Amino acid sequence: MVEGDPAALVRQENRCLAASGTGLRLEIRQHRLGLRGPLPCPKGTAVRPVQRISLGLPATSAGVAAALDQLERVRQAVEQGTFTWESWRRRLPTKEAPASAPAVGPPSSAETSPETGGLGPLLAGFEAAFFADPRRRRRPAGSRSTWSGAYRPYLRRLEKVAAVSRGAVAVDAPLLERVVETYPLASRSRQQCGIALGALARHLQLPLPADWSERSGGYGLHVARFRGLPSDARILELAAAIPNPRWRLAYGLMATYGLRNHEVFFCDRSALAPGGDRVLRVLPTSKTGEHQVWPFQPDWVERFGLETLAEGDGGLPQVCTDLRRTTLQQVGRRVAEQFRRYGLPITPYDLRHAWAVRTIHIGLPDTVAARMMGHSVAIHTRTYHHWITRRDQQQAVDTALARLRAS
Repeated sequence: MVEGDPAALVRQENRCLAASGTGLRLEIRQHRLGLRGPLPCPKGTAVRPVQRISLGLPATSAGVAAALDQLERVRQAVEQGTFTWESWRRRLPTKEAPASAPAVGPPSSAETSPETGGLGPLLAGFEAAFFADPRRRRRPAGSRSTWSGAYRPYLRRLEKVAAVSRGAVAVDAPLLERVVETYPLASRSRQQCGIALGALARHLQLPLPADWSERSGGYGLHVARFRGLPSDARILELAAAIPNPRWRLAYGLMATYGLRNHEVFFCDRSALAPGGDRVLRVLPTSKTGEHQVWPFQPDWVERFGLETLAEGDGGLPQVCTDLRRTTLQQVGRRVAEQFRRYGLPITPYDLRHAWAVRTIHIGLPDTVAARMMGHSVAIHTRTYHHWITRRDQQQAVDTALARLRAS
């Protein structure tokens, strides 16, 4: 950060916000900090005019840090459709004079941190180390988003559990285990909590149980989504029910290649041209970087008419993919919303999971399938444990029966 010059600091942070695709900006007015950007119209119309929120924070380095937290709260509320002006202003703005807001500083300790039993300084040190990591400092806006969404909620839960259970002033493995156990088995929250608390344990050089990943992970189809995935026949049947040909192509691309929602719009499809090898290249701008993926089932390329996507994006839905104005999450959310709009009884990730299970049944090595899906072998094995175990057991049974017949 730029020390000692709040204006320069605000300019720096605004450049980071612009690079991350966030429309909101910080501003200084009369030595106080505020927000400015496209926000829901107070009159309830669909337009989002540029408007201001006065935060009442001093134009200092500490004030900027608090303002960034408030900006993130506003951004999330707008994206989730829960933003209300009543939460931020005493009166609605007018064209002649923007309304002032009550002073909104950093969330109070009563709001953000219950009686922590002395964990505050320890967690503050962890937060400082998180942002001091050189890898984080290269992408400050993304790091703030990661901290607020993937770390802070679980550290707050740690504080609450510590206060309720014993008012501890230190963190140990049993305490971390109790925190993880407060989340349901096989939930995404439990998995993320395990990641956040694991990072805290490494920071504190605290040894964790050998089975920490298994106990905290608990996220995968073997429990969380152990309902029947759509069969190939069902996938084809549902595709025919999509009235928009552009979204039908997007659906076919996900079903044939097991792509994540946003990867549909961030991949090189030139190999789908006649004579091409039909291997897609997911671009480096995607969630997990560049990787190649093969079609399973191969004949679905023709079945869905995917050859038409070999040149440009003309055949796909018109979705904003400019990462200066949007995010991968927003692109993916648009796909999920469209599935719901068409009343499809499956999610986009059901198509991805079905693709993965298909590769297991045909015997594709797990290391190869994991690389095509853009995740680690450990995640692949954990997520598809049920089907992989069944495959391996079946192979062992077939081998044993073959020996028996030969004897």
